[in-house]
Amino acid sequence: METALAPVLSPTVLWGSVVILLLVLVLPFAFKKIEHELELFLFVMGCASVTISGLWDGHLVLDALLDPIRLKHPIVEAVLVAGLVFRAYRDKIRSNILQFEHTLGPRLFIFLLVVGLGLLSSLITAIIAALVLSEIVSGLRMEKRTETNLVIVTCFSIGLGAVLTPVGEPLATIAVAKLQGDPYHAGFWFLLKILWPYVASALVLLGLYASTFKKTADTTAAKSLTEDKPETLQDVFVRAGKVYLFVMALVLLGTGFQPMIDAYVIQLPSAALYWINMVSAVLDNATLTAAEMSPKMELKQIQGVLMGLLIAGGMLIPGNIPNIICAGKLKIGSRDWARLGVPLGLIVMLIYFLVLYVI
Repeated sequence: METALAPVLSPTVLWGSVVILLLVLVLPFAFKKIEHELELFLFVMGCASVTISGLWDGHLVLDALLDPIRLKHPIVEAVLVAGLVFRAYRDKIRSNILQFEHTLGPRLFIFLLVVGLGLLSSLITAIIAALVLSEIVSGLRMEKRTETNLVIVTCFSIGLGAVLTPVGEPLATIAVAKLQGDPYHAGFWFLLKILWPYVASALVLLGLYASTFKKTADTTAAKSLTEDKPETLQDVFVRAGKVYLFVMALVLLGTGFQPMIDAYVIQLPSAALYWINMVSAVLDNATLTAAEMSPKMELKQIQGVLMGLLIAGGMLIPGNIPNIICAGKLKIGSRDWARLGVPLGLIVMLIYFLVLYVI
């Protein structure tokens, strides 16, 4: 860990950032209107955060406008194109899903779904994996609580698995870029080499846990996770617009919180960073990776920082783009997500803290 002196942070910036962080954590649970307009709320909080930190400039505005559609990580384009494809082939996809579930049995099907999408996300991107998950769950017709829990656990898996290559998610791209020089000379497979035992074991554990869910079938639309009706073109474009706004919000929040991160977070030991990185449940973990990652870190520190960020990203809806895609498409509320996401995330974080720092 680098030992540069921490920058001095004014009380206004410090306490303003703390208040905004608390608002982001609390308000979506307290008010249904905010929960339903989560992307807009996070965008407003991001603007407030940047304003308090005094970091508005032309480069930031340009980054916020372009980051969701950059060719390197075309997030909005992927959501839009995949949405149109799934809309066109919706009935075929869902009939095949039901056939696979019947052939394999629900337990094996769910295990393979959780592990398989987690692994594939590193190749097809976490965004496409989340859209595939949404379509699969929409066609399962299980009891609503079971479907909700399955989505949450699989989003944990997608968030973890996507780190294995720079293609999977921005966090991985940034980590490889930060470590491509001495002493690690990180290439395309670097994160796979250093993280595969932790990620693979986590995916298997998540898959086994999900396979224990009660499989009560429910063909009543009112009690299922989504109504069994085709998406309109308007639905597809509105969802893409919401993802665009969400990514803008993450860029702004990450920039606005940067002074607090520089002053108080990156100076800490990696074991402390592991737990503090639970803020990635509401902040962009790619931004935190850019702030914390350094080639001067030991390999164990790199592994710990990344695992903390990845696990915590599944705890709440804003923590990861797959979460926001699935929650928006399948109408999962913040409270419903947190009911399982928070305790599951804490348990998994505790397990890997022991593995990384104690055992």
